[in-house]
Amino acid sequence: MAGILDSVNQRTQLVGQNRLELLLFRLVGPQLFGINVFKVREVMPCPRLTSLPGQDSYIKGVAHIRGQTISVIDLSKSTGGPEIIPDDNSFVIIAEYNRSVQGFLVGGVERIVTLSWTDVMPPPEGAGKSSYLTAVTEIDKKMVSILDVEKILNEISPISTDLSEDVADSNVGESIGERVIMIADDSTVARNQVRRALEPLGLTMLLAINGRDALDQLMVLEADCNSSITEKVALLISDIEMPEMDGYTLTAEIKGNERLRDMPVILHTSLSGVFNNAMVEKVGAEDFIPKFHPDELATAVKKWLKYDEFENNTE
Repeated sequence: MAGILDSVNQRTQLVGQNRLELLLFRLVGPQLFGINVFKVREVMPCPRLTSLPGQDSYIKGVAHIRGQTISVIDLSKSTGGPEIIPDDNSFVIIAEYNRSVQGFLVGGVERIVTLSWTDVMPPPEGAGKSSYLTAVTEIDKKMVSILDVEKILNEISPISTDLSEDVADSNVGESIGERVIMIADDSTVARNQVRRALEPLGLTMLLAINGRDALDQLMVLEADCNSSITEKVALLISDIEMPEMDGYTLTAEIKGNERLRDMPVILHTSLSGVFNNAMVEKVGAEDFIPKFHPDELATAVKKWLKYDEFENNTE
């Protein structure tokens, strides 16, 4: 696996083309799983792990890697599977999610594949709420499961969605009348985090499970508008990584449509470590907020709803 990610910086051209690269790996058994290469910093054979008193049962230990102490999570055990026993085939995937770095212990690493987000589907409806899948795809006639890493991390170390007193203000909803805020994210956990964080602003929110779902809903709403979608939807908050249509492509579709383009778009994603600011400008998004800081997100929402102007006009 040495050098498998050496050219990761050259892969940024995939962004905005509704394409992604998956690093394929196994946990325990033959089932294949995938993680977006843009989340991955490094892949290495499992190093020596040190257990800490009182550590979560899903954390295998900590490793000292390049001057940084990183918690290593047993990715099989944390999703209800059997514990991974480190051996010569075990690897640790060092990834950055939500402004922090984690290590994921896996049973083996396969290869990197390139595919279209249109080939990545939401998990089967029968998977239920206990499912840790955020998407599935097929590669070489084999099913590949993409895990909802945000759900896994939130169960191990829950993220607070509380707003500071000086940020929370229920009058924000009043400032936009009956218009709604749309939230597009394929992770149920992430959608609910955003919803809970923005509830103290008095906003009415409309949820979408991916970019395609968001665009379809917007087109239906737009058909009932006189001139612009902003008559009904004041703002879109969108994840970037989503099956069927990613957030970049969704934004480009919105900004390329005369009746949708005036709606501000905030890209809200855990791709904090490798984010390419040029892509935001390319697709025309108004803002980018790395996940997940409630105050920062709420402040950006106020900004693009022009809440300060509303306050000044009502004083």
